[in-house]
Amino acid sequence: MTGKKVVTFGELMLRLAPDGYYRFVQADTMGATFGGGEANVCVSLANYGFHAVFVSRLPAHEIGQAGVNSLRKYGVDTSYIARGGERVGIYYLEKGASQRPSKVIYDRLGSSLYTASAEDFCWKEIFKDADWFHFTGITPALNDELADLCLTACQAAKEAGVTISCDLNYRNKLWSREKAGRVMGNLCQYVDICIANEEDAADVFDIKSSGTDVTAGTVNHEGYKDVARQLKERFAFSKVAITLRESISANDNDWSAMLYDGADYYFSRKYHMHIVDRVGGGDSFGGGLIAASLMGYDPQKTIDFAVAASCLKHSIEGDFNLVSLDEVLKLAGGDASGRVQR
Repeated sequence: MTGKKVVTFGELMLRLAPDGYYRFVQADTMGATFGGGEANVCVSLANYGFHAVFVSRLPAHEIGQAGVNSLRKYGVDTSYIARGGERVGIYYLEKGASQRPSKVIYDRLGSSLYTASAEDFCWKEIFKDADWFHFTGITPALNDELADLCLTACQAAKEAGVTISCDLNYRNKLWSREKAGRVMGNLCQYVDICIANEEDAADVFDIKSSGTDVTAGTVNHEGYKDVARQLKERFAFSKVAITLRESISANDNDWSAMLYDGADYYFSRKYHMHIVDRVGGGDSFGGGLIAASLMGYDPQKTIDFAVAASCLKHSIEGDFNLVSLDEVLKLAGGDASGRVQR
């Protein structure tokens, strides 16, 4: 345990997925696990030895408790998960293969977090002795009340002197581009470090990279430098991190990222990944970025660590990135052979 305290706020969902590459319409059974953007980040940080605190709301019944237990299993502090409401939010995942994309169906209307109120969370107590606060654009997308809760949390974190990071994580099944831009624009005034992918900046803030077509799997580094610069200038972020995914197929991606600190641009190495499970890939990048920042790594080592952590996540079933600090450091240091360790 490093002693550094990181708080994340969001919804823990029940993940229901057919085995292997079965489609929804042909599956007779589905496996049940738990996951969710901010919870995934929290598990990563707990695995790296940080005091990782997940803030949410879950029902008091057995399924809610199973969700709590899934986090405790990996060392996450669940002390500030409020209990109440009737249901756990669900998402259904159908894994893509080759040229068939993965599909996600949400069933989270009226979930425990969806019906949360300001009385469920004492942010002053939650942020006591905290070093970092992380949230994503998924949580404020659920409804106006949660957007207000995210704003209250950001204001409390800022008052407590806590560093704030946000992954834009635009989800078109949850809200429109126009509303996302308006709400996230307000929240980003409090954010120190912005995390985005190759589509988020365009979808949320209409900031686009020239020479890049995500469907064609091409990345223009100069274009993303301009995107990062525009984001930083608009919101005065201290740093902007952009993940660069080149999708060859549902199974094979090239993966890298860029970090901009206002003075220089730092690009990671590029990994060619054969994917086992890509859900949670961006969250594992965020967890790696936060960990490396709190460990005092320089910008180049920070982006290398974050990308290596995320690369490893793509090889792991489920939402959570179940890797150790040593495993990430080994890959970031150049050992990408995948040879058996004896």
